Amino acid sequence: MNPVRAKKQFGQHFLNDRGIAKAIADALTHHGGYRSVVEIGPGTGALTVHLIDRTDIDLWCVEVDREAAAHVLERFPALRERLILGDVLRLDLHKRFPDAFAIIGNFPYNISTQIVFQVLDHRDRCTEVVGMFQKEVADRIAAPPGSKVYGITSVLAQAWYTVEHLMNVEPISFDPPPKVRSAVIRMKRNAVERLPCDEALFFRVVKTAFNQRRKTLHNALKPLPELAGKVPAEFAGKRAEQLSVADFIALTQVAMA
Repeated sequence: MNPVRAKKQFGQHFLNDRGIAKAIADALTHHGGYRSVVEIGPGTGALTVHLIDRTDIDLWCVEVDREAAAHVLERFPALRERLILGDVLRLDLHKRFPDAFAIIGNFPYNISTQIVFQVLDHRDRCTEVVGMFQKEVADRIAAPPGSKVYGITSVLAQAWYTVEHLMNVEPISFDPPPKVRSAVIRMKRNAVERLPCDEALFFRVVKTAFNQRRKTLHNALKPLPELAGKVPAEFAGKRAEQLSVADFIALTQVAMA
């Protein structure tokens, strides 16, 4: 299938700047010692072409669109045994990749946040992520405490990963140009094997705190029985975006007491 025809048929925004595509592919650092690299949504192969011939990785591709998958196989027949047709969010990554692996991709923007949560579910083996996101989503994942866009995704991602903003990507780099700006971030697994608290409760504390982010934590955390009336004074008058990952861990430890 001709790439131009593919772009029209699939109705998506495809990266057409080879320099940016190569920079994204080159951003993989082998952090964590993986060999398997999973490219999500190869589309017309803008990233794939820079990954397929690398001898230091074993490239797998996951594509949900049958016609896009057919185009990828037509262009890269060597991927025939390593192209997975299906929805990545339904893919059993534990079964497919029992050892360390990385994820890379120009992620579909409508599921990009869900991909981050899927990464968190596989944090024991997913040691690196290099991804293109809608800029506001990328900014949110990488945001520090105190930022207006710091939120649930920021805290949960940064609890287990070091997040780096690599580059912004303007609409002109896509065909057709989207109406939003994009950005590329890299997530590297940090040294935390387990948080020093109940991790399921940590998730609940973070989500409850940000569900009413304009309220002080004294009020925002009232719906959480474990913390109702127990929020320490040092946090009670603050809002969720003012707390670091370590602060949320401390709150969770109070909830466990």
